[in-house]
Amino acid sequence: MKTLFRTVMLLSAFFIGGQTFASGGGVHLEPAHNDLSNQGSLQNGMKLFVNYCLSCHSAEYMRFNRAGKDLGISDEQLKQNLMFTADKVGETMKVAMTKDDAKKWFGIAIPDLSVVARSRGVDWLYTYMTSFYRDDKRTWGVNNLVFKDVGMPHVMADMEGGVKDAVYKTEIGEDGKPHQVIDKLVSNCGALPKADCEKKAQEYNRNVRDLVNYLEYMGEPAKLVRYSLGVKVILFLLFFTFIAYFLKKEYWRDVH
Repeated sequence: MKTLFRTVMLLSAFFIGGQTFASGGGVHLEPAHNDLSNQGSLQNGMKLFVNYCLSCHSAEYMRFNRAGKDLGISDEQLKQNLMFTADKVGETMKVAMTKDDAKKWFGIAIPDLSVVARSRGVDWLYTYMTSFYRDDKRTWGVNNLVFKDVGMPHVMADMEGGVKDAVYKTEIGEDGKPHQVIDKLVSNCGALPKADCEKKAQEYNRNVRDLVNYLEYMGEPAKLVRYSLGVKVILFLLFFTFIAYFLKKEYWRDVH
């Protein structure tokens, strides 16, 4: 039995490790630290998604009114502030861009983001959104550490203060020859003072966390219900344990 248990654990570690490496592409993934209980974060994440992502990426498995109901946003607020691609709150989050136009402008059909947090993982998404760097050889002038030669522009560059610069170092490759590889990325805020640039970078990271938090919610909205129900179940079990303990004492009192 112990041998079987060890075998199962080793296989699980192998598959989980393989998926993590494949998702990260060998790049260290920064933790997203998502908190689905933070409604303010989810609301800000939805606002960012609508303003920065929904112009190109759809979320056809999510309806505006479902998100509004779960995140405490009224239908009126949805219509006034968040609905730019639909007329009715019951509609899904679609984009006006056709697949043909997307392929013409970006070279690929742009993916739907409804379940991207489940397919990629929240740490991958957070690291991806914080790993754009300047690359003048690319069409949009940017590249990404996590997704090499990405076809997507850095749509939130203005919020970050500008596209990061890559700092290179020399390493000896498997062929025995020296190669230039990226050592780290540094913020590039132009004429902004260093303190303001660091503050802007921290604010950008917080916004990315909110966006990724919303993407995780959108991938499985039932999580909010499940988490809430889980707390109630745990409280019930604790209460039941308390009752069971005194019931046991009552049953065994005459025995002793």
